[in-house]
Amino acid sequence: MAKAFYLTTPLYYVNASPHIGHSYTEVAADCLARWRRLKGGEVFLLTGTDEHGQKIEQAAAAVNQKPQEFVDSVVQRFKELWKLLDISYDDFIRTTEPRHVRIVQHCLAKLHDEQKLFHTAYDGWYCTPCETFWTPEELRGVKVEAGEMTCGTCGRGVEKVKEEGWYLPLRQHQDWLRGFLKHHPAFIRPQTRFNEIEALLEQPLPEYLCITRPRQRVGWGIPVPFSAQHVTYVWFDALLNYISAAGYGADAARFGALWPADVHVIGKDILRHHAVYWPIILHALGLPDAQMPGMIFAHGWWKIGEQKMSKSLGNIVDPSVVVRQFLKHQPYAADVYRYFLLREVPFGQDGVFSEEAILTRLNADLANDLGNLVNRALSMLERYAQGRVPALAAVGCAVEDEPLRQEALALAEQVERAMQALNFSQALDAIMALVSHANRYIESQAPWQLAKTSAARLQAVLSVLAEVLRIAAILLEPFMPSVSAAIWEQLGLGTTPRRLADTTRWPGLTPGQPLGKRDVLFPK
Repeated sequence: MAKAFYLTTPLYYVNASPHIGHSYTEVAADCLARWRRLKGGEVFLLTGTDEHGQKIEQAAAAVNQKPQEFVDSVVQRFKELWKLLDISYDDFIRTTEPRHVRIVQHCLAKLHDEQKLFHTAYDGWYCTPCETFWTPEELRGVKVEAGEMTCGTCGRGVEKVKEEGWYLPLRQHQDWLRGFLKHHPAFIRPQTRFNEIEALLEQPLPEYLCITRPRQRVGWGIPVPFSAQHVTYVWFDALLNYISAAGYGADAARFGALWPADVHVIGKDILRHHAVYWPIILHALGLPDAQMPGMIFAHGWWKIGEQKMSKSLGNIVDPSVVVRQFLKHQPYAADVYRYFLLREVPFGQDGVFSEEAILTRLNADLANDLGNLVNRALSMLERYAQGRVPALAAVGCAVEDEPLRQEALALAEQVERAMQALNFSQALDAIMALVSHANRYIESQAPWQLAKTSAARLQAVLSVLAEVLRIAAILLEPFMPSVSAAIWEQLGLGTTPRRLADTTRWPGLTPGQPLGKRDVLFPK
């Protein structure tokens, strides 16, 4: 069985409803998965939810629910949002599922049996919102507010804890990890994040990573198979989803067809867990360097003004509200939202969210450029070509058509280069540059004048526009799947598959082919 391109999102922590940050990661991963499918390869996109830990217990207690009842209700909100945003995941894993629990316990037992764990007491700091342990050395230099130490990630207060448990050595694997990064410079992207972890590894890592919590302190977790007094630490539990879903320890054929993951898409706030803890866990489990993930890509945050969004600040943007209410008059509202997320900022940098910014993208890029091109081109095909595709092969291309034709035929290669780097905004820049060029082409060629002077030249111009729309529709599919399908339908292509290989064919439309029904894509 050939290996699939295996792509993952993080498991989203379900102590509250999904927000724009979750949707950003998910839309980006879906876009990359769709791009790989467009190329014709086998793709497997994994997503899911992280459902254990102290925060879940607290959130459930706050609404007088049992933890399982609480997570079931929140998970449904995530699934509903992914359906709304047209996310094409292949598997949705929950850490409360038996298939995951079995593999977590299998990994714990394996490490324990191989004497790679030890039992001791931890005396240090713990951030409940981040479910993260901090050593005094790690918090040195972190600001102190009102006499309290604050978390190095979220900036909220940490509590002093002393608890006994089972630990996995970290520092003894540090030289291995440093060497691995040296030989795999693309392991962490973008480069700023690679530099961040490289600098971190220049200092001694914490001696150990706690992988359990006392059951008397945290009752909601996966039981540790060799210690009835403990449950699994939520971060150790959650990271293992990438191999539990892939069949590790349960289905060798499936594991061979999926693992290693090609790309883990995450937010930069969980970089340390993925770029330090995760490879060390895999290394401790005995996986060779060749079976480490191919890339960890840590994207930026969305801000409101200068503030990072956070539940504690109450400045969270609900994607469902944006799509269903703010964009309710848009027939392709979810695609407008997807386009904004992917175009507004280079993937990896922070972005600023505002309703005004969405409207600017909607009006300037989508309504005035893309929607205008589709509407004008198809309306002229209806008027001057009886609603059918002209026979381009019979009339050929003139010198003035060549720049647009060449740009259209070269576009897939431009998009491919951008997608290799997960630079979604650059890919969309290239697509929209073709759209703008086509709009200028209409103005320069003036089909309404050609209708009076040269029927043959008119048909050639209309053919060029139809072919540009065909290529643009194919390349837009990963970014705006519903809009892509709508343009495809309006071209009369119906159930004809959209394939990347067809973007380098000219012509690709069948002469005489009738167009479909024309609708406005982006009403103002």
